[in-house]
Amino acid sequence: MDIFALIKAFILGIVEGLTEFLPVSSTGHLIIAADLINFKGDTAEAFEIIIQLGAILGVVWDYRRKVGSVLVGLNRPTERRFAINLLIAFLPAAIVGLLFHDLITEHLFNPRTVAMALIVGGVLILVIERLPLRVRVTDIDRLGYLDALKIGVAQVFSLFPGVSRAGATIMGGLLSGLSRTAATEFSFFLAMPVMFAATFYSLYKHPEILHLHDLAVLAVGFVMSFFTALVVVRVFLRYVSRHDFTVFAWYRIVFGGIVLYYYR
Repeated sequence: MDIFALIKAFILGIVEGLTEFLPVSSTGHLIIAADLINFKGDTAEAFEIIIQLGAILGVVWDYRRKVGSVLVGLNRPTERRFAINLLIAFLPAAIVGLLFHDLITEHLFNPRTVAMALIVGGVLILVIERLPLRVRVTDIDRLGYLDALKIGVAQVFSLFPGVSRAGATIMGGLLSGLSRTAATEFSFFLAMPVMFAATFYSLYKHPEILHLHDLAVLAVGFVMSFFTALVVVRVFLRYVSRHDFTVFAWYRIVFGGIVLYYYR
C-alpha cells in the first residue's frame, strides 16, 4: 500500500469537503491541489468522482429529513413545488454540460484558467454585495418557478472551472430576491441532483478508471470529504445568517492572484 497516495487522498478529501459548498470553487481547488502534489492519471480521475460523491452524501445526510419528506410527499403541493423547482434549476446546466462536457474538460481544466475565474468571480461577488437587492423570498419552500430558472441559468456559468457552482447559484439566488440563508440552502439542495448526475455520468462515460487496487485511496478520500462537508455545511449556514460573502470574494481574488503568479 502506497502511504503517500493515502496521504494525498486524505488531503484532497478535506479540500473537496471544505470547498464544495462554499463560493470558492471546489473544482478549481482540486485542480490546483492535485497539480501541486502531482496526483494525476486514472486514479486521480476516479478519485475526484468518488470524493464529490462523498461530499454530496454528507449534505444529503444533514438534510435527510427534508430529502425524505420531498421523496415520499410528492403528492403534497409544497413538496411537489419544491421538487419541480429543483428540476427547473437543474436542467440548464445539465443540458449545457452534456453538450460541452468534453470540450470544457479538455481545454479549461488547468490552473491558469481556474485562477482567472477565481479572480473574476471574486470581483463579481463584491459587485453583487453592493447592489441594493430587495429580499422577497426567505423560505425555499416559497421559491417561484421563475426564480428557480434564474438560479439554474446562473449555475451554467459554474461549468467553467474556477467559477464555483455554489458561488454561481448563491449569487443567482441573491439577484433573484432570495435571502442569504434561502439562497445558500437552495444551493445545497440543488447540488444533490447536479452532483449525483455528474458523478454517474462520469462513471458511465469512463468505467475503466475504477480499479480494485485503488480502493483504499478512494475510501480515504470519500470518508474525509463526507465528514468535512458535513461540518462545513452546518458552519457555513450559520455564518451566512449573520454575515455577507465579502470575505469569500477577497479570498478568491488573493488566492487566484497567488496561483497566477505561481504558474506564470
